[in-house]
Amino acid sequence: MIDKKLMSFPGIRRVLALLLGLALLQAASILGQACFLAKAITNLWEGKSLTEQWNWILAFVACYLLRHICLLLRTRILDNYAQQQAQRLRQDLLTKVFEQGPQIIQDQGTGNVTTMALEGIDQVENYLQLILAKVATMTIVPWVLLAAVWLLDWKSGAFLLAIYPLIIIFMIVLGYAAQAKADHQYHTYQLLSNHFVDSLRGIDTLRYLGLSRRYARSIFKTSERFRKATMSTLRIAILSTFALDFFTTLSIAVVAVILGIRLINGAILLFPALTILILSPEYFLPIRDFSNDYHATLDGKNALTAIEEILANKKNEIKMIELPTWRTDSHLTIQQLDFTYAKQTSPTLKQLDLAVTGFQKIGIIGLSGSGKSTLINLLGGFLNPDRAQIQIAGKTISSFEQPTWQRQLIYIPQNPYIFRATLRENIAFYRPSASIAAIKEAVKVVGLEQLVAELPHGLDTQIGEGARGLSGGQAQRIALARAFLDQQRKILLFDEPTAHLDIETEVELKERMLPLMENHLVFFATHRLHWMQEMDQIVVLDHGRIAEQGSLAQLQQQQGAFAKLSQSLRSV
Repeated sequence: MIDKKLMSFPGIRRVLALLLGLALLQAASILGQACFLAKAITNLWEGKSLTEQWNWILAFVACYLLRHICLLLRTRILDNYAQQQAQRLRQDLLTKVFEQGPQIIQDQGTGNVTTMALEGIDQVENYLQLILAKVATMTIVPWVLLAAVWLLDWKSGAFLLAIYPLIIIFMIVLGYAAQAKADHQYHTYQLLSNHFVDSLRGIDTLRYLGLSRRYARSIFKTSERFRKATMSTLRIAILSTFALDFFTTLSIAVVAVILGIRLINGAILLFPALTILILSPEYFLPIRDFSNDYHATLDGKNALTAIEEILANKKNEIKMIELPTWRTDSHLTIQQLDFTYAKQTSPTLKQLDLAVTGFQKIGIIGLSGSGKSTLINLLGGFLNPDRAQIQIAGKTISSFEQPTWQRQLIYIPQNPYIFRATLRENIAFYRPSASIAAIKEAVKVVGLEQLVAELPHGLDTQIGEGARGLSGGQAQRIALARAFLDQQRKILLFDEPTAHLDIETEVELKERMLPLMENHLVFFATHRLHWMQEMDQIVVLDHGRIAEQGSLAQLQQQQGAFAKLSQSLRSV
């Protein structure tokens, strides 16, 4: 019913204590309502005047107001607490995602993590608001009312006590069925999220290959599976709610009939009978409320379980080593590097050896799936190798996830991220304190003058995330401007930076990019052959292994893996 993980939440015991206290006060107000209302009606039945009942009526109103004040306080306490915990969970989840890097996205799926951070956290917030209130009410209210009924008439109390476990057992049986359906629905929801995001990312490629209609049908089938799972879950949830309402209503009707017969026979007085009749629906109300919201609590519980699984991921401890700034005489050696993504049986990179000295441009080329992006992510410290012997300037490390290494990097992917901020703030991402003169120089170097002239507020125009839209070429120019602005970072990582650009834009950008690569260590992953003419060393990847490496002249002379790759790329 209540997830044990909730008991580890900060401040949960204090909140539960407050809720239990309010539930006790609420039970007392419900009991007062029933007693004062029954007393007023009994007096009127006995022939007393209405004016004589004002004290009882006012007492009833006071209890009614007290009950709803308790509900209002409970709602405010839960709203504040649930909101605080939702913010904490979202922050912890985002921190974990940034801490784990691309590895956790690979394991969980982009769509699933995004959905979890947005809708999943909202479901957990709703779960906290519902489950804590239901548990506190079910713990106190029925038993206080049962004790009062028992004191008024032990036979009625015995009947209510006997019927309650039967309803609980019935709810548990249907609850297990609803939980199984909800688990299946949530799993289908995760698949739909990942499938949709992956298809959306590759829509350009799918259209180019003529596969967009096929993937549209695939998304439709996945969404149909989710719809059917949702409807199946709702059928169980509605059935359980209907059945529970039916049995509780039937139980109240039985109590009413028995009390009526006993009243006619003179076996019970009107006041206790009327009080018991008023309290009977209130006795079953907490469990009926819980049943009505059971499906919503299952959604939140599943979301919380999924979030806790991510938060429980332990990251391998990396020994931090102080590394020197990369210079012309610096050396990097990688030996026997292996890497395998989670849930994959075969390694993505295996027995990779690489040696680099000083400022040079390293071209990494290969077909899609050969491991180019994985190698760039490893060099950036975004992923950690399964095993490797890495030496930088004579110091041995097990992973590139070293702050002193990463502070020297500039990373330019296929689709550079444009923040919802001004153009000036986006360009000054690596150097927020950069002067306007330096930013304007960067704009000039990468050819952004036309964009700045078109923007209504120039460099102070908001761009990104629903603001001013940018083309792929403009986004790449902003990324290059970031690199130009921070000349202290001497290591550049390019991951297919021109993959989604037309050839005219790529040629123009190439002229801007090459000067920026001077006096830098550059790792340039691409499948565009013309870039290899600019590289000092070329690494040819084939199914996760280095098939060949050397200068362009050497590789062309050898007529080996590079020549075969060139021929296959030209024939595509």
